[in-house]
Amino acid sequence: MTVSRDGVLQWLRNCAAVIAENRLYLIELDAAIGDADHGANMDRGFQAVLKKLPEIADKDIGSIFKAVGMALVSTVGGAGGSLYGSFFLQAGALTAGKMELDLSSWTAALEAAINGVILRGKAEPGDKTMVDALLPALEALKQSDNLDEGFGAALRASAEAARVGMLATIPLIARKGRASYLGERSAGHQDPGATSSYLLLKAAADTWELNGVMA
Repeated sequence: MTVSRDGVLQWLRNCAAVIAENRLYLIELDAAIGDADHGANMDRGFQAVLKKLPEIADKDIGSIFKAVGMALVSTVGGAGGSLYGSFFLQAGALTAGKMELDLSSWTAALEAAINGVILRGKAEPGDKTMVDALLPALEALKQSDNLDEGFGAALRASAEAARVGMLATIPLIARKGRASYLGERSAGHQDPGATSSYLLLKAAADTWELNGVMA
Protein backbone atom coordinates (compact mmCIF):
# COMPACT_ATOMS: atom_id res chain seq x y z
CA MET A 1 0.00 0.00 0.00
CA THR A 2 1.17 3.51 -0.76
CA VAL A 3 0.19 7.12 -0.17
CA SER A 4 -0.34 9.12 -3.36
CA ARG A 5 0.65 12.71 -3.95
CA ASP A 6 -3.00 13.65 -3.46
CA GLY A 7 -2.87 11.88 -0.11
CA VAL A 8 0.13 13.97 0.88
CA LEU A 9 -1.67 17.15 -0.14
CA GLN A 10 -4.70 16.11 1.90
CA TRP A 11 -2.47 15.45 4.91
CA LEU A 12 -1.07 18.98 4.65
CA ARG A 13 -4.57 20.44 4.45
CA ASN A 14 -5.54 18.44 7.51
CA CYS A 15 -2.38 19.60 9.30
CA ALA A 16 -3.50 23.19 8.76
CA ALA A 17 -6.95 22.32 10.09
CA VAL A 18 -5.73 20.49 13.20
CA ILE A 19 -3.24 23.24 14.06
CA ALA A 20 -5.98 25.86 13.69
CA GLU A 21 -8.28 23.75 15.88
CA ASN A 22 -5.60 23.44 18.57
CA ARG A 23 -4.23 26.98 18.27
CA LEU A 24 -5.43 28.12 21.69
CA TYR A 25 -4.34 24.86 23.32
CA LEU A 26 -0.82 25.28 21.98
CA ILE A 27 -0.79 28.90 23.12
CA GLU A 28 -1.84 27.79 26.60
CA LEU A 29 0.91 25.18 26.76
CA ASP A 30 3.52 27.67 25.58
CA ALA A 31 2.32 30.33 28.00
CA ALA A 32 3.37 28.09 30.90
CA ILE A 33 7.00 27.64 29.82
CA GLY A 34 7.61 29.84 26.77
CA ASP A 35 6.51 32.99 24.98
CA ALA A 36 2.86 31.96 24.49
CA ASP A 37 3.23 32.25 20.72
CA HIS A 38 3.66 28.67 19.50
CA GLY A 39 0.01 28.18 18.62
CA ALA A 40 -0.31 31.50 16.81
CA ASN A 41 2.96 31.01 14.96
CA MET A 42 2.16 27.47 13.84
CA ASP A 43 -1.33 28.49 12.75
CA ARG A 44 0.04 31.38 10.72
CA GLY A 45 2.60 29.09 9.11
CA PHE A 46 0.16 26.38 8.12
CA GLN A 47 -2.37 28.90 6.83
CA ALA A 48 0.44 30.10 4.55
CA VAL A 49 1.03 26.48 3.53
CA LEU A 50 -2.68 26.09 2.79
CA LYS A 51 -2.59 29.08 0.45
CA LYS A 52 0.53 27.73 -1.25
CA LEU A 53 -0.82 24.25 -1.99
CA PRO A 54 -2.82 25.10 -5.16
CA GLU A 55 0.38 26.42 -6.76
CA ILE A 56 2.34 23.22 -6.10
CA ALA A 57 -0.39 20.56 -6.36
CA ASP A 58 1.00 19.29 -9.68
CA LYS A 59 4.56 18.84 -8.36
CA ASP A 60 6.24 15.73 -7.01
CA ILE A 61 6.09 15.01 -3.27
CA GLY A 62 9.64 16.17 -2.67
CA SER A 63 8.96 19.54 -4.29
CA ILE A 64 5.76 19.89 -2.28
CA PHE A 65 7.57 19.22 1.00
CA LYS A 66 10.32 21.68 0.10
CA ALA A 67 7.76 24.39 -0.68
CA VAL A 68 6.05 23.70 2.64
CA GLY A 69 9.38 24.00 4.43
CA MET A 70 10.13 27.34 2.80
CA ALA A 71 6.66 28.64 3.63
CA LEU A 72 7.11 27.71 7.28
CA VAL A 73 10.59 29.24 7.49
CA SER A 74 9.27 32.52 6.10
CA THR A 75 6.07 32.77 8.18
CA VAL A 76 6.52 30.96 11.51
CA GLY A 77 8.21 33.08 14.12
CA GLY A 78 10.64 31.90 16.77
CA ALA A 79 12.49 28.60 16.75
CA GLY A 80 9.46 26.79 15.37
CA GLY A 81 9.95 28.26 11.92
CA SER A 82 13.50 27.03 11.46
CA LEU A 83 12.79 23.66 13.09
CA TYR A 84 9.63 22.79 11.19
CA GLY A 85 11.11 24.35 8.07
CA SER A 86 14.10 22.04 8.39
CA PHE A 87 11.72 19.12 9.01
CA PHE A 88 9.94 19.55 5.69
CA LEU A 89 12.99 20.61 3.69
CA GLN A 90 14.86 17.47 4.69
CA ALA A 91 11.81 15.30 4.06
CA GLY A 92 11.62 16.91 0.63
CA ALA A 93 15.22 16.03 -0.14
CA LEU A 94 14.49 12.35 0.56
CA THR A 95 11.32 12.29 -1.53
CA ALA A 96 12.54 14.22 -4.57
CA GLY A 97 10.80 13.02 -7.73
CA LYS A 98 8.43 10.68 -5.88
CA MET A 99 4.74 10.61 -6.72
CA GLU A 100 3.82 8.17 -3.96
CA LEU A 101 5.16 6.95 -0.63
CA ASP A 102 5.36 3.44 0.76
CA LEU A 103 6.18 2.64 4.37
CA SER A 104 9.92 2.46 3.77
CA SER A 105 10.10 5.77 1.91
CA TRP A 106 7.94 7.54 4.51
CA THR A 107 10.14 6.14 7.27
CA ALA A 108 13.27 7.34 5.48
CA ALA A 109 11.72 10.77 4.90
CA LEU A 110 10.70 11.09 8.55
CA GLU A 111 14.17 10.07 9.68
CA ALA A 112 15.76 12.70 7.46
CA ALA A 113 13.26 15.27 8.72
CA ILE A 114 14.04 14.48 12.36
CA ASN A 115 17.77 14.57 11.72
CA GLY A 116 17.25 18.02 10.24
CA VAL A 117 15.44 19.13 13.37
CA ILE A 118 18.17 17.73 15.61
CA LEU A 119 20.92 19.36 13.56
CA ARG A 120 19.15 22.71 13.63
CA GLY A 121 18.09 22.70 17.28
CA LYS A 122 20.91 20.63 18.81
CA ALA A 123 18.32 18.84 20.96
CA GLU A 124 18.72 15.35 22.39
CA PRO A 125 16.14 12.94 23.81
CA GLY A 126 15.07 14.12 27.25
CA ASP A 127 15.66 17.82 26.54
CA LYS A 128 11.87 18.46 26.60
CA THR A 129 11.46 19.35 22.93
CA MET A 130 9.64 18.14 19.84
CA VAL A 131 12.40 15.53 19.47
CA ASP A 132 10.91 13.66 22.44
CA ALA A 133 7.76 13.00 20.39
CA LEU A 134 9.40 12.58 16.99
CA LEU A 135 12.08 10.00 17.82
CA PRO A 136 9.68 7.48 19.40
CA ALA A 137 7.39 7.91 16.39
CA LEU A 138 10.28 7.09 14.07
CA GLU A 139 11.30 4.04 16.08
CA ALA A 140 7.73 2.75 15.98
CA LEU A 141 7.71 3.11 12.19
CA LYS A 142 10.99 1.24 11.88
CA GLN A 143 9.78 -1.56 14.09
CA SER A 144 6.55 -1.90 12.13
CA ASP A 145 8.50 -1.92 8.88
CA ASN A 146 10.83 -4.63 10.18
CA LEU A 147 7.86 -6.72 11.32
CA ASP A 148 6.07 -6.15 8.01
CA GLU A 149 2.96 -5.00 9.86
CA GLY A 150 1.64 -2.84 7.03
CA PHE A 151 1.48 0.90 6.46
CA GLY A 152 -1.78 1.45 8.32
CA ALA A 153 -0.66 -0.31 11.48
CA ALA A 154 2.67 1.50 11.29
CA LEU A 155 0.97 4.89 11.12
CA ARG A 156 -1.18 4.12 14.13
CA ALA A 157 1.84 2.86 16.10
CA SER A 158 3.84 5.93 15.12
CA ALA A 159 1.13 8.36 16.21
CA GLU A 160 0.66 6.52 19.51
CA ALA A 161 4.41 6.56 20.18
CA ALA A 162 4.45 10.29 19.51
CA ARG A 163 1.57 10.76 21.97
CA VAL A 164 3.41 8.82 24.66
CA GLY A 165 6.58 10.78 23.98
CA MET A 166 4.65 14.04 24.20
CA LEU A 167 3.19 13.13 27.58
CA ALA A 168 6.62 12.03 28.79
CA THR A 169 7.83 15.62 28.44
CA ILE A 170 5.61 16.72 31.34
CA PRO A 171 7.98 15.77 34.21
CA LEU A 172 11.14 16.75 32.33
CA ILE A 173 13.26 19.80 33.06
CA ALA A 174 13.78 21.73 29.83
CA ARG A 175 17.34 21.93 28.57
CA LYS A 176 16.70 23.77 25.30
CA GLY A 177 14.85 26.86 24.18
CA ARG A 178 12.96 29.49 26.13
CA ALA A 179 11.67 26.89 28.59
CA SER A 180 15.22 26.10 29.73
CA TYR A 181 15.40 29.54 31.36
CA LEU A 182 12.87 28.33 33.92
CA GLY A 183 15.06 25.47 35.13
CA GLU A 184 13.19 23.17 37.50
CA ARG A 185 10.04 25.26 37.14
CA SER A 186 9.65 23.88 33.61
CA ALA A 187 8.86 20.46 35.09
CA GLY A 188 5.18 19.61 35.26
CA HIS A 189 4.31 21.19 31.92
CA GLN A 190 3.82 19.52 28.54
CA ASP A 191 6.12 20.72 25.82
CA PRO A 192 4.24 22.64 23.10
CA GLY A 193 6.64 21.60 20.32
CA ALA A 194 6.23 17.94 21.19
CA THR A 195 2.49 18.52 21.15
CA SER A 196 2.41 20.09 17.69
CA SER A 197 4.64 17.28 16.41
CA TYR A 198 2.20 14.71 17.75
CA LEU A 199 -0.72 16.53 16.16
CA LEU A 200 0.94 16.45 12.73
CA LEU A 201 1.78 12.74 12.96
CA LYS A 202 -1.69 11.90 14.21
CA ALA A 203 -3.07 13.84 11.25
CA ALA A 204 -0.99 11.62 8.96
CA ALA A 205 -2.50 8.49 10.50
CA ASP A 206 -6.01 9.92 10.41
CA THR A 207 -5.65 11.04 6.81
CA TRP A 208 -3.79 8.15 5.25
CA GLU A 209 -5.04 5.14 7.16
CA LEU A 210 -8.33 5.91 8.86
CA ASN A 211 -9.78 7.89 5.98
CA GLY A 212 -8.63 5.48 3.29
CA VAL A 213 -6.45 7.83 1.25
CA MET A 214 -3.95 5.05 0.66
CA ALA A 215 -3.78 3.56 -2.82
